[in-house]
Amino acid sequence: MQDKHQKVQTLLDAIPYIKKFNSKTIVIKYGGSAQTSPELQEKFAQDIVLLSLLGINPVIVHGGGARISELLEKLEIKSEFIDGHRVTSKETMRVVEMVLSGEINKNITSLLNHHGAKAIGISGKDSAIIKARPKDGGKFGYTGEITEINGDLINNLIKEGFIPVIAPIADSAEPNHPGFNINADFAASKVAVALGAQKVLFLTDIIGVLDKAGVHLTTLDKEQVEAYKADGTIAGGMIPKVDSCIETIHDGVNKAHIIDGRVEHSILLELFTKDGIGTQFLRRDNPNNGIDIEKLLNEND
Repeated sequence: MQDKHQKVQTLLDAIPYIKKFNSKTIVIKYGGSAQTSPELQEKFAQDIVLLSLLGINPVIVHGGGARISELLEKLEIKSEFIDGHRVTSKETMRVVEMVLSGEINKNITSLLNHHGAKAIGISGKDSAIIKARPKDGGKFGYTGEITEINGDLINNLIKEGFIPVIAPIADSAEPNHPGFNINADFAASKVAVALGAQKVLFLTDIIGVLDKAGVHLTTLDKEQVEAYKADGTIAGGMIPKVDSCIETIHDGVNKAHIIDGRVEHSILLELFTKDGIGTQFLRRDNPNNGIDIEKLLNEND
């Protein structure tokens, strides 16, 4: 009987969060083990369906770097990374689009629909939802930086009851251009801003941001992030993630979170429990945080 009461109490504890996020849009960057493990794929789909049933509007932006690297290796196409960003040749771009738009996007969409969602898979090229130009003047080849997001089109899909599943491939202003490979973290960030999302969640394969002693940092702001980048605590593939989080909250999104996608139902744990499980990024001057930021920052010192 006690176990049953605990289950009821868990539901009651979630009520304030369900109320707060009802009718709000939450962008989720889906990647890492959560995207490749069959068991975690099922849990992810259940989480997304539950959010939708609760009146929350999930929008998914997915990655696929591991699968892209795997296929490039089989095809003996060289792959290079600079500061966590893939350098994309024309040959690589063909593989990127094939994997992201043709394979992963449709698999995610099919899985969600199987679990009762009304999901629709799209590429950033569709109706030019995502437009981009060469990143750093072409230093990264066909890797792009976003110039425009058609948030109205995505919002129209949401109004029609769809859960958009977006492959981070961008269109170019040039005709007959192969398009641009977009870092999924940056794509999720820009989509969240364009939609006026309440939150953006980045699913990763770590528990969040750790300091050099391996201590989990539950809350960070821009100044702390810059300090951790300067001393090498935040490096490599984590840089695009934290940069995306900081950019997002300073462009109008209430909060950004990095969470461990290896934890079953990590999305629900982060959204509907008091302590959450990941690292949240806050603006000091954001009155919508609803918490004592100074207290939290001091606790993390």
